[in-house]
Amino acid sequence: MIEKIGIIGAGQMGTGIAQACILAGYDVFLYDVSKETLQESLASIDRALEKKVARNKLLIQDKEKAISCLKSIETLKGFKSCDLIIEAITESREAKKTLFTELTPYLSPQCLLASNTSSLSITALGHTTDRPDKFMGMHFMNPVMVMPLIELVRGIETSTATFNAIGEVVKRLGKETAVSEDYPGFIINRILMPMINEAVYALFEGVGTIEAIDKGMRLGTNQSMGPLELADLIGLDTCVSILEVLYKNRGDSKYKPCPLLVKYVEAGWLGRKKKQGFYDYKGEHPVPTYRRIHDLS
Repeated sequence: MIEKIGIIGAGQMGTGIAQACILAGYDVFLYDVSKETLQESLASIDRALEKKVARNKLLIQDKEKAISCLKSIETLKGFKSCDLIIEAITESREAKKTLFTELTPYLSPQCLLASNTSSLSITALGHTTDRPDKFMGMHFMNPVMVMPLIELVRGIETSTATFNAIGEVVKRLGKETAVSEDYPGFIINRILMPMINEAVYALFEGVGTIEAIDKGMRLGTNQSMGPLELADLIGLDTCVSILEVLYKNRGDSKYKPCPLLVKYVEAGWLGRKKKQGFYDYKGEHPVPTYRRIHDLS
């Protein structure tokens, strides 16, 4: 039975996953290579729970109980007692492979592994570990505390026991599942990323402004967030990484990242996490920040 969960990566996704897990009563061990990022994550979780208390959505004693379940660790050795590890680092196959190679010697034989990858092969990642039968994809949606879905992906060697155990964790978190085959982008991003990419092309080609594109999709298709807003939330670097995986594996030009999207990433405009993307987030309200390619060169 899974009671102790390790989370690797204390960025936006890892922080949300950790918060969801402690509220579900799991003991959580959080790790990041950056001590600063780790401390920011712990502070962010505390603030988020304090807001829930202030809004009468969480009792103070339940907040204190949840926080007591959260522990930060400084090395991968701290995961030795965990029943499940969820990896939530950057969307890079090489970075993830290196991590899993370094991690597995410290784990108990029964420990399960899950990756929050949004596009990479679960089979390939599982093969870098000593337990491909205990490895699968567990793709949380962003923001974790708002979105009700977790996309589950089995690798070719993932056992039924592993799949069922992860499924029980999803239920305890109060989430729903969509089960995808292990193909590039899975279900969500295979459909979502071409839409975001096309929205960037519409901006790039002057079809519409940032405001018009996002307003049009929000009100015209009843989406809660426009595609350019959503790209900023996801992270423009992550969008490019996913599109490159899709383009490399599918060979279809619709997956090739728009030059404007690539140029924004080259400029360091990665979205909300850098307070600059298709919108500028430095002020009280986001402000569109469209620049043509020649302005960024």
